[in-house]
Amino acid sequence: MYKNMSFLAVIPARGGSKGIPGKNIINVNGKPLIQYTVDAAKKSKYIDRIVVSTDDSKIADVSIQCGAEVPFLRPENLANDTAKTIDVLIHTLEELNKLGSHFDYIVLLQPTQPLRTNEQIDLAIENIVLQNAESLVSITEVSEHPVLFRTLDPNGVVHNLLNTNSTIRRQDFPKIYRVNGSIYINKINENFNSNTSLNDNKLAFLMGREFDIDIDEPFDLEVLKLILDQKKQMPSLS
Repeated sequence: MYKNMSFLAVIPARGGSKGIPGKNIINVNGKPLIQYTVDAAKKSKYIDRIVVSTDDSKIADVSIQCGAEVPFLRPENLANDTAKTIDVLIHTLEELNKLGSHFDYIVLLQPTQPLRTNEQIDLAIENIVLQNAESLVSITEVSEHPVLFRTLDPNGVVHNLLNTNSTIRRQDFPKIYRVNGSIYINKINENFNSNTSLNDNKLAFLMGREFDIDIDEPFDLEVLKLILDQKKQMPSLS
């Protein structure tokens, strides 16, 4: 809890990954991928409960071994490619309500962003409460600026994506950020419903690029392993 507010962490992990079969529980440097997210949530000072939403019994077993709860399995209609994350969260809240558990905020932590830390989770929680905001989303400054992005028409002619002058110096480009998928926090009230767009959460939580990785393809896994190896080799500051 934080300032008498309770926080539920939900980690969505369906079993039907196509890019990397078994992605959510694949071994990454000795740990299942999902464990990196569960560990960060467990170390949080403010998270009251950690629930994994999955349709897959094997993922459920691994998640429980990692220290999360799986009090129920996700129904099949919420585990296909067209299922929306917001509906998964609402289903989780409804099932927990039936079991007598109620919370003030829901914290979405996707297991495919394993580099976020417990300190970042806690700082995000402090921010949303102290700002009295209804929603928060983590963002990262883009490395490739969209002022240089182009669309291509059927005639092979390029067009600026942004209606702005692209001849300015790179260091003078306006800063642009993107939703990185690491942390979403929403107040649980009448405004949190199936029409909620999580990527449109309002309060920004800025994260450095070194925490920004989305595990979607085998190449991403190799990059993650390199990053984790580098972290192990870094000298302790204690």
